[in-house]
Amino acid sequence: MTLNKQVVLLVGGVGGAKLAYGLAKIVPPERLTIIVNTADDFWHYGLRICPDLDTVMYTLANRVNTANGWGVDGDTRAMLEMMRDYGEDPWFGLGDKDIATHLLRTQAWQEGQTLTQITQRLTKGLGIACTILPMTDAPVATIVDTVEQGELGFQDYFVRHRWQPTLRGLRLDGIEAATVSPEVEAALKAADTIIIGPSNPWLSINPIVSVPGMRELIEAQNVARVAVTPIVAGTAIKGPAAKIMGELRLEVTVKTVVEYYATLINGFVYDERDEDFHIDSIRKIAFDTIMDSDEKRILLAHRVLDWALGTSEGDTIR
Repeated sequence: MTLNKQVVLLVGGVGGAKLAYGLAKIVPPERLTIIVNTADDFWHYGLRICPDLDTVMYTLANRVNTANGWGVDGDTRAMLEMMRDYGEDPWFGLGDKDIATHLLRTQAWQEGQTLTQITQRLTKGLGIACTILPMTDAPVATIVDTVEQGELGFQDYFVRHRWQPTLRGLRLDGIEAATVSPEVEAALKAADTIIIGPSNPWLSINPIVSVPGMRELIEAQNVARVAVTPIVAGTAIKGPAAKIMGELRLEVTVKTVVEYYATLINGFVYDERDEDFHIDSIRKIAFDTIMDSDEKRILLAHRVLDWALGTSEGDTIR
């Protein structure tokens, strides 16, 4: 496929990074922009850690630890072992190579550079040709309200407690002060299609579209706005999406995800293992959405993009 269209992808986490990999293999780099959740970011041992940005970067640079879906392939943890010698409990897995990313990011942050500028420098250093943008330059933090532990920072909930506490609610600290960056705004206005990856709608996508003005900006674009399901056959392929839906007393189905996105999207890709469903004003199509190989990531990217742009057979959006 020769593509002369501008593609914007919204993602967070491992599943989104997999689709980003597939799109990066078929879309010319100057025509692909990936907007990444940054509400998982936090300070740890004086370093600014941006887990979703790093997962997308390492994946596109072919440096990701494929067994985990995050971190640097072949990394070591000698620093963490030394931390234990000092009596620390290094619960967050910082690899020795990975720390280079956080050191450079933190230094640039302290020098006054924006997260967008910092990310552009890091992606260039890793040889990534497409554009990766944080959802905003302002610091935003997901706070998880749990039954057992009260409010927890996202990484405390997700990593330290392995997302086992019962979720009672979510809030975004700092979201009121966040703004849509000029780079994100320009990418969305130029987009010929906007794709929401198979990321957790509540933890990864909601923070992006909660940036003041972001949802309205996306909905104003008269293009295909397609979400890919994070739920397959009543469960999540990876992560706590299904668990969260249950704790929020939502039915764990693809239809629930579509209803949650509402007017943000006009098209939805669900998995062929699920039954068809009907929702007014939403067009849909079923593919095999499980991306357990590089070939399947590329194939799904092809299918989603062809359908979104109206170049494939079937229930197209155009």
